[in-house]
Amino acid sequence: MRKTLLALAAVAGLLFATAAPANAYEPVNIVHTERVQAGPYGLTVGFSTWPLKAMQSLDFTFIPDGGIEGKSGTLTMLNPEGGQNRKQPLVRHPRKRDVWGLDVRSMPRPGDWTFRFAVNGPAGSGTGELRALPVLEQPGPPMGLSWAISTLPLIGLVVLVVVAWRRTRGRLRGGELPAIG
Repeated sequence: MRKTLLALAAVAGLLFATAAPANAYEPVNIVHTERVQAGPYGLTVGFSTWPLKAMQSLDFTFIPDGGIEGKSGTLTMLNPEGGQNRKQPLVRHPRKRDVWGLDVRSMPRPGDWTFRFAVNGPAGSGTGELRALPVLEQPGPPMGLSWAISTLPLIGLVVLVVVAWRRTRGRLRGGELPAIG
């Protein structure tokens, strides 16, 4: 009995000892930065991947000089055609809580994007833009080809079910009952 309890305690200890590293999140690694002046506020825009590619997930960080305390702001992303995404508030990055940011986002299409910032704080309000942010073509094969290849197993499954159904239906209609047991 004592050996069993000791073994259970050892297993529980190993389980708890390895759970913390497994639950840890990967830090945001900034590999490229750009500077934007939004009125009286300098803003550093960080990217976790460079160069940017369409449909590739990455993290964005927005770091105002002097930190985010006492400041608020919005971000508007303008696509290459000049279309405007909805204005979104600048919020804390979920994995880097001392800065504003976007977690695991992707740019939907290639071209030169613009990020428009509006920042409010003790020195007043200001706007600024990061213009001509280059986004390259999506890596890998075209999206249509990827979807076509990924549906092949589904098509094979449907064909298999139809063939099995037709064979079984023919036997049952002819009066044959499958043997049970």
